[in-house]
Amino acid sequence: MEPYKIFISGYAKLPTGTTAEELYKVIALGIILDKNTGEILDADCSVVTSVAKEHVRELLVGKNLKNIEAIEEEFKNRYYGSVKKSLISSVRKCYTKYIQILENNDIEE
Repeated sequence: MEPYKIFISGYAKLPTGTTAEELYKVIALGIILDKNTGEILDADCSVVTSVAKEHVRELLVGKNLKNIEAIEEEFKNRYYGSVKKSLISSVRKCYTKYIQILENNDIEE
């Protein structure tokens, strides 16, 4: 594996009454990115349907985590599932961890 590739995860509470909440309680988002550039190389999440997982992946892969506002806008404009806010929160947590890594080369959980 290339040393510039890192894995970051973010979690958020799911809305009550959704299928995802019944199954998972929280949403998990995992991304692999280029530590040097911030480019998202791969992504996966714990939404229920495969089509939703693929759409989330398409919204993230190729984007730059340093440009969090543009990623959030993509979700606001192109994802209309009931876990939208939870996904945006998970992405934001990944962004926060990434910034900590860049600033401190460490993460506080």
